[in-house]
Amino acid sequence: MFELKDKIAIVTGAGRGIGRAIATILAKQGAKVALADIRIDEARECEREIKDNGGSAIAIKTDVSELSSVKEMVNVVHDSFGQIDILVNNAGWDKMQPFLETTPDLWDKIISINYKGVLNCVYCVAPDMINKGGGRIISISSDAGRVGSSGEAVYSGTKGAVISFSKTMARELARHKITVNVVCPGPTETPLVDEMKQDSDRNKKIFDAMAKIIPLKRMGKPEDIAYAVLFLASDEANFITGQVLSVSGGLTMV
Repeated sequence: MFELKDKIAIVTGAGRGIGRAIATILAKQGAKVALADIRIDEARECEREIKDNGGSAIAIKTDVSELSSVKEMVNVVHDSFGQIDILVNNAGWDKMQPFLETTPDLWDKIISINYKGVLNCVYCVAPDMINKGGGRIISISSDAGRVGSSGEAVYSGTKGAVISFSKTMARELARHKITVNVVCPGPTETPLVDEMKQDSDRNKKIFDAMAKIIPLKRMGKPEDIAYAVLFLASDEANFITGQVLSVSGGLTMV
């Protein structure tokens, strides 16, 4: 089940956290994985780990907020592996603050990475999938984009935009046998969450409270998200498109 032998996958933000777990699990199932990350040292660590376990991967320094950088990354993938079968839009960033304490510069950074990054990647990869007659696009949104989240107004907005954009792309690309789906993590143990906890006591209290009210009584782990992505990337999910899958331990049930 969920065999990805000889599939070529791009995972953005693959150097750490959820992206690293996704890349590792896709490689374990046989995919050749391009690790696109602005943190190239961390991406190279992931590359070494995958290769040490018998997989195939290449780390590529990529700034998803810049179209030219994404185009260069896609060219490297073509040169290294050939066609692109799977795109996982995972790269994301946030700084947890009440909206009225934020600045326009912060808005621009969050929007550029979380939303424009998805636009850039789909814009560069979808034509290749159209030419080859199919593909899988999976974007990592957030339950914050479905129900909102205190201290994450702009982040929530970008993640909601990813959901709407993906549903539209699912309609536009279905005729080309390209499926487009979204995975929405709930609170998950990642380096970014650790950084936000360290920013303020208020943030730490918010995350600690979330962990207590999750019905399954724990924060998510990157692997929990990665297995959902694996399913949507597989042939077993070839009749699923335009859908949003929440992986939140039951925190949201709408």
